[in-house]
Amino acid sequence: MRAALLAECAERPLAEVGVAALARRAGVGRATFYVHYPDLQALAVDACAEVVRAGVEALHAWRGVPDPAAPPPPLVDFLTALAGHGPLYRALLTPGGGGPLGELMHRELRAYSRRERELAGAPHAALVATAVAATFTGLLADWLHGELPGTPAQLAAHCWRLLIALHRTPLDPA
Repeated sequence: MRAALLAECAERPLAEVGVAALARRAGVGRATFYVHYPDLQALAVDACAEVVRAGVEALHAWRGVPDPAAPPPPLVDFLTALAGHGPLYRALLTPGGGGPLGELMHRELRAYSRRERELAGAPHAALVATAVAATFTGLLADWLHGELPGTPAQLAAHCWRLLIALHRTPLDPA
């Protein structure tokens, strides 16, 4: 059903996709669809969960000391692939980083970032992880909605510098 939804969304916006057409394309009955999902939005978020994982991993695809001038190549690849499915992701990721996909991305990225900071013994793990998740999710959403200009490579470079700055900013313990 996930593949059928992505194929449908390649032809029309999510808002124009119907359960009947989706079920036909997937080779299942409508009842089967509803056994697994309450609505198309739930299926869309499930189908995009891999995108969230790819985004989280792309942001963490470096080792050693991060170079502010060189974002990880998987981050550029991730943004390039995302741009190719813009209408679907715009339907699920609202400006500012909201929507079901934005909430999922924020949650997953915050958890991953926090875990990495705690393992490294970095201070303020929860605070920085939340800032990283909010920054990336918001920038991504605004870029997909055309509120931020730039190519995938340009966005990756800007995001990368901002995220490194968040990690390096000394925080007053008071």
